[in-house]
Amino acid sequence: MADTYNKKEREKKKAQKRKEKQLKKENRKENSTSGSLDEMMAYVDENGVIRDTPPDPDKKKEVSAENIELGVPKREKEEFDPVMEGVINYYDPDKGYGFIKGPEEENFFVHHSNISGDPAQGKKVKFEKEKGPKGWVAVRVMIQ
Repeated sequence: MADTYNKKEREKKKAQKRKEKQLKKENRKENSTSGSLDEMMAYVDENGVIRDTPPDPDKKKEVSAENIELGVPKREKEEFDPVMEGVINYYDPDKGYGFIKGPEEENFFVHHSNISGDPAQGKKVKFEKEKGPKGWVAVRVMIQ
């Protein structure tokens, strides 16, 4: 069977690519370094920067193993008072819900079932906050 023109051209291109690849391989071998372990070694200096030269031994710091913490550091217990103070800035008695403006001007939703006493707009309250389905919710609300 006779080879077509396109087939010959494809074979020529493949042969040319093989030659180029072989030349690149030979060039890499000629220009490569010896590949010894010393040449591949990297060092980290006192600032955490990777260098190809060893760090200065005079700048070396002694670190004890007890001071190294692996993972998340332990949290210290902090006193937290869950009771917050605020003012009812909106309340609809027909619908049975409203909003309390807490410290830092944050609004909290409140339902009448969580209020002890008679709620009205402008009254000062003490409450705790909990995560609700749509954000923070005021619970255990006591009118002052």
